[in-house]
Amino acid sequence: MCGIFSIYGKEQSTVAQDVYDGLISLQHRGHDACGILTYDEHSFHLKKGIGFVRDNFHAGTMRRLTGNLGIGHIRYATVGKGGLEDAQPFYVHHPYGIAMAHNGNLSNFLELKKELVEKDLWQVNSGCDVEVILAVFAQELAKQNSKTSKMPEKVFAAVQGVYKRCKGAYSVTGIIAGYGLFGFRDPYGIRPMIFGKRGSGKQAEYAFTSESVMFNMMGLEYVKDVGAGECIFIDSKRVVHTKQIASAKLHPCIFEYVYFSRPDSLENNISVYKARLRMGEILAKRIKPLQAKLKIDVVIPAPSTSNTAALALAHDLGVKYREGLVKNNFIGRTFIMPGQAKRVKSVKYKLNPQPLEIKRKNVLLVDDSIVRGTTAKEIVQMLRAAGAKKVYVASASSPVVSPCLYGVDIPTRQELIANHKDNESIRKYIGADWLIYQTIEDMVKAVNTEKSLAQKFCTGCFSKKYPTADITEQVIAANEKMRLEDKAACTPINK
Repeated sequence: MCGIFSIYGKEQSTVAQDVYDGLISLQHRGHDACGILTYDEHSFHLKKGIGFVRDNFHAGTMRRLTGNLGIGHIRYATVGKGGLEDAQPFYVHHPYGIAMAHNGNLSNFLELKKELVEKDLWQVNSGCDVEVILAVFAQELAKQNSKTSKMPEKVFAAVQGVYKRCKGAYSVTGIIAGYGLFGFRDPYGIRPMIFGKRGSGKQAEYAFTSESVMFNMMGLEYVKDVGAGECIFIDSKRVVHTKQIASAKLHPCIFEYVYFSRPDSLENNISVYKARLRMGEILAKRIKPLQAKLKIDVVIPAPSTSNTAALALAHDLGVKYREGLVKNNFIGRTFIMPGQAKRVKSVKYKLNPQPLEIKRKNVLLVDDSIVRGTTAKEIVQMLRAAGAKKVYVASASSPVVSPCLYGVDIPTRQELIANHKDNESIRKYIGADWLIYQTIEDMVKAVNTEKSLAQKFCTGCFSKKYPTADITEQVIAANEKMRLEDKAACTPINK
C-alpha cells in the first residue's frame, strides 16, 4: 500500500512544493521511502530517500526540482528488499522519456520480470513492481510509431498492452517528456485513484492522487475517481483525453476503508468516515443482546483508525466512550512497521494508558482489525496493567485469513493468526475475556452505499476470494516464498 501524487502545474517554481504538500498528506500510507520527480521541458529531476518526506526534502533539494510536471511517491514495502533502489518514481529514456509511479502489486511480478530479462532483454534493477510496469508500457508505446496516430491514441494503445501483460492491482501515474501527464487504473480498480483540477481553461492544473485528503488544502477540485480500466491523459496543451480501455469490473479494496485511508477521504464516492461509523453501528447491534451479561463500563478505541467505529458503537450501546489510550503521533503506524520485533516495541512507544479511565472497569476495546495478533495482545496486557477488571475486544473487520497480493503487507498465511486459530484460540492468545469480529457481509454492508461507484469489493484477505482470476495456490505460495526471502535479506544479524 503506497501513496501517489502527480500534478500538471502552471508555475515551474511551485510544482515541487505542490508534490511535497501532497505527499505530506499521504504520509500515513507508507514510511519506508519517498521520492519526487519533476520535468522542466529539458530533463527529469529526481530525488529519493529512505524514510519520511519531511526528513528527505529541504530547501536546496526543492530548488533543484524544477518543472511544471511532477510525480511523488510514498513507499510502503510489499516486495523488494526495502533499499533505495526500490523507491519510486522510476524513469526510462526511451521512447520519449517516461517517468512513472504506482500503488499496488503485480500478482505476476516474478513471471513478468523473468520474461522481460530473458525474452525482451530488458534489465530490471529493482524488486519494485513499477519498474516492470514501466518497462511494459515503454515497450508498448515504442510500438506505436504511426505518424498518423496522435499521442493520446498511442498512450491508450500502450495502456491496453499493459492490461494484457500485467496482472493484479495497480494505480499508475506518469509523465511522457514533452507530451503530458497520464494516469490509469487496473481493470478491477482495486487500488484507489482520484483525478482533480485547479483553475479552468488553458491555465487549469490537473492532479492524480491516491486520496483526496489534500484537495481542500491545495485548492484542488474533485473531478472523478479514475475508473477501473480507464486511462486519462492531459496533453501539452492541457486538453484532457479519457478512454475506457478495459471493461469495468470495479472491486476496490475494502481494507482501504477499514484501516489505510484517512477518515476525511472520499474514495469511489464512499466516505471513509461514514463507512467506519457504520462498522461501529452494525457491530453494536450484535453486541447489544449480550450487554447485560458483559456489563461493559467503557468503550475504548485502539487509536486512531478505530476511533470512529468505537464512537458509533459506544453511542448505540449507550456506554461511555473514552480515549483510554493516548497515542504518540510521532511514532509510525505499527501495522506497516517492518519486522515483528520493531512492531512490538513501537506499540509500547506509541500508546500510553490513562488508568483513570480504565481502573476497576469492564473495558470494550475496539480495534479496526486483528492481523498478526501482536498489537492486540500488547494492548490487552497494557489495559490489564492499568487496572481493568475485564477486557473485551471487538474487531471492526472480519478475521484476516489469507495473504493480500494487491499491495497490503499481509504476506504469509503463517503470520495471520486467524488462518490457523479459531475465535476461542485467538481470544486466549491475545489475553481477552471475550472477542467478537465483524462478519464479511456486515463489513461490506457498512462500506457499500447507494452512492457508491462499486457494488463489489475485494475481500480476498478476509474471504480467500480474489477478484482477479489468476490468484491460485501456486501464485500464493510463490508470493510467500518471495516475501520470506526479502524479509530475510532485510533482517539484520543479531550479534
